Order: sequence, then C-alpha cells, then structure tokens
Amino acid sequence: MTPKPRIIIAGGSGFIGRAIIERLHQDYEIVVLSRSSSREEAHARFVQWDGRTSGEWWRVLDGAAAVINLAGRNVSCRYTPANCREMDKSRVNSVLAVAEAIDQCELPPRVWVQASTTAIYGDAGDRICDEETAPGEGYPVHTATLWERTFNQTCTPKTRRVVLRMSFVLGRGGGVLALLMKLTRAFLGGSVGSGRQYISWIHIDDLVRIFRLAIEREDVSGVYNATSPDAVTNRQFMRSLRRSLHRPWSPPAPAWAVKIGCWFLGTEPMLALTGRRSIPKRLEEIGFAFEHTDLDQALRSIAQCTLPV
Repeated sequence: MTPKPRIIIAGGSGFIGRAIIERLHQDYEIVVLSRSSSREEAHARFVQWDGRTSGEWWRVLDGAAAVINLAGRNVSCRYTPANCREMDKSRVNSVLAVAEAIDQCELPPRVWVQASTTAIYGDAGDRICDEETAPGEGYPVHTATLWERTFNQTCTPKTRRVVLRMSFVLGRGGGVLALLMKLTRAFLGGSVGSGRQYISWIHIDDLVRIFRLAIEREDVSGVYNATSPDAVTNRQFMRSLRRSLHRPWSPPAPAWAVKIGCWFLGTEPMLALTGRRSIPKRLEEIGFAFEHTDLDQALRSIAQCTLPV
C-alpha cells in the first residue's frame, strides 16, 4: 500500500489544528508538534517539541508534503508587558525553529503554510482591507507584523511558502465564539461598544479547505486573507448570533462595561472594541469558492451541532 503523504502541524493541539486533523486524516498522515508528551491518537501522531529549538523532532519534516505552523501563545489575555513579550516570543521562536528544522532536511517539505492574522490591519473602521493594505497601528499590529517579518526573513529555497491571515474562526469548540454563545444564551448577547466595528469571520470548514488548497495547489504562494467575503459589523454579528440561538433583542454593552467584563474574564477589551473589514481578494482571484458566505446560515449550522449549556 502506498503510504499517505505526511503533514506536520506545529501547535496543532488547539481548535484549528484539531479541525485540520479531523478533516484531512483520511488523505494524509498527520504528525502534530506539541509541547505535551509524544503519543499516538486515533488520527494523528503527537511528537514533543519545545517551540523554540529544532531538536530530534526535525526528522519528521524530512520528506513531508507540508508543514503548517499554528504555534503561538493565545492572544485572548490581558495585554500586560509580560504577556505581550510572551506572545511575540512564542511566534518568533516557532517560526525560527521550523525554518531551522527545514534547513536540516535532505528532502524539505514541499510547502510551508504559516499562520498569521487579519489583525495586522489594525482598527481599520469601514476601510476595506485586502492583502495589499498596509499594516495598521497598535499592539496586535506589532505582533502580526513581527510574525510575518520573521517568516519572510527565513530562507527555505526548496519549500513553497504561504501565509494565511486568519480572521475570526467560527466553529464548534472555538474559544471566543463559545464564550459569545454562552453570553447570548444568558440573554447577554447585545452589541459591543459602538457596534459599528467590523468583524471579519470565516467558518472552520472553509478555513480547513483553504489550508488544503495551500498544500495541494502549486500555484498558491504568498499572503492570503483567510476570511469570508462578507464582513459584518458587531451589531449585525450579534443580531445573527441571537437569531441562531433563538434569543430576543439584548441591550448593548457600552465600552466601559466591556472593559470591566474583560477584566473579570482575563482578556483584552480591544479584542472586542476594535475591528477590520477584510476581504479574500487573492483567494477569489484564484477561484476559491466559499461554502459559508451567509453569516446567519453559518451560525445556525454551528448552533444546531452545539448542546445548550
């Protein structure tokens, strides 16, 4: 039997990594680089790494079809100086470690798909942001810019390179959406702040299809916005979420209340109070067809598969 082509996922233990494993394991051998101990699971083999150095784990990259790097500390935290340094360091170190590992391979992976974020455009108001839009200003922009700059400064001449700037990912088990669904079920699903800030979103099924596209299409390289074509305002998003969960209108949460709530939740208010209107210009140019372009339909499909809490 011909062995399956191998995909390596660095930082693949989270929401997005698990979705990639679930949907691609039938066609690919999946190896996950994880900070926890090495082990075998039903659809993937987990190999321990530290996210900083190219220890013996580099050998699993040799001859691989692809390496996907999702590694980096979760941004849903308070933006203290220590946390900001850790978010930056975790992203830079993982990119450098993957590059060093590729350099040691006799047969380097055919493609490196590197995660990034549409937060690179900053708090962009109603300005439309495509892949040619300049970075914005502020801390999340700094982190995203540093992430991509580090990737661009590495040299892997035998490996095709793709950057996916991911937006707000919708799916079962997704951290932020799970929290918003809990609040909405508790009749706290009103708009946040002004409600006019844009939310660029993508259904997890479409995101995984974009990862597959990046792996399998030789003509795909460079930066792509991994976001649905239909960004919406926060007010529109929360209205759609209430509809999907059969909840009535809820009073809006003013900025001061959001800041207090985020303090109790241990997260950063700017994640809720700022936004951007990103579009997938380059994906549409190469003919990628999104399956989930209607927010109401996307949220209903998730709500129907999620047990009430």
